[in-house]
Amino acid sequence: MIVRPKLSWFKMLFIWRGSVLRTVLPPLGLVLAASLLALAWHTWHPASSLRLDLHLDSRPFSLIGIALAIFVGFRNTASYDRFWEGRKLWGALLNDTRSLARQASSLTTLAADDQRVRGFVMLLVSFTYSLKHQLRSSDDRSDLNRLLPPVLADRISAAEYRPAMVLVLLGETLRQWRDDGVVSEWMAARIDEKLSSLADVVGGCERLSNTLIPFSYDVLLHRTVYFYCLLLPFGLVSTVGIFTPVIAVFVGYAFMALNAIASELEEPFGVAPNDLALDAMSRTIERSLREMLGERDLPSPVAARGGYWLT
Repeated sequence: MIVRPKLSWFKMLFIWRGSVLRTVLPPLGLVLAASLLALAWHTWHPASSLRLDLHLDSRPFSLIGIALAIFVGFRNTASYDRFWEGRKLWGALLNDTRSLARQASSLTTLAADDQRVRGFVMLLVSFTYSLKHQLRSSDDRSDLNRLLPPVLADRISAAEYRPAMVLVLLGETLRQWRDDGVVSEWMAARIDEKLSSLADVVGGCERLSNTLIPFSYDVLLHRTVYFYCLLLPFGLVSTVGIFTPVIAVFVGYAFMALNAIASELEEPFGVAPNDLALDAMSRTIERSLREMLGERDLPSPVAARGGYWLT
């Protein structure tokens, strides 16, 4: 996720790091080359002498451009909805884990500094990291070893769906507390409701991660944008003349950049600059829950790469 202070309108014009300009620069080079070709042919090779006219009527490009803008806008809206839903799910994760940590420390017969309370809260922290690693297909072993006893870490690591296994361990802990009289039946039911909310978070994240925007739609829009931008100079050259490269590259940048941004946003749990900062959010949850346990020596917040990019 890009984290920058609010910049002036002038500085925003020249931002490089964090923008998608480096992604679209190669295809923009092709648009520029097509523009120069169209301009050169229009200037030095008149159709009357070679019986070949490379310029196209600009009116169809206007109609196609309007339709294409609508489709690109729709895709960006759909992609941002996925991004925002992912952010809401992780916001719910923060709220639910805090509520569970508070209930474990203050609504049971255990003291706040009891090791059983700490073990329960560390399972909540492990749940957060397991979910992050599952969504990013990365290895969670180092985090599990850091947070849990080896027996529990091994049991979770042996599972295919590790966040679900952590929920099983949390449920077993809750059942043991109920059987030992640590929590009442009513309070156990309330805590179990919060555990079910965590399961809903996992399901929502898995749905976003496993169900992308239909590939055929993605390919169609990608091809249409690039073909339109490459043919556009031949539709402009007879109207704008020497300004064809400037206008064609500007229009190409708008369409290609929006397409690139949508590609990043539709996978909100990835590691692209515009994806959600799962590392930073996981660390925030860990710091918050550890502080609720009374710890003062907390892990440091995740620092932004280069001062602008949180992962």
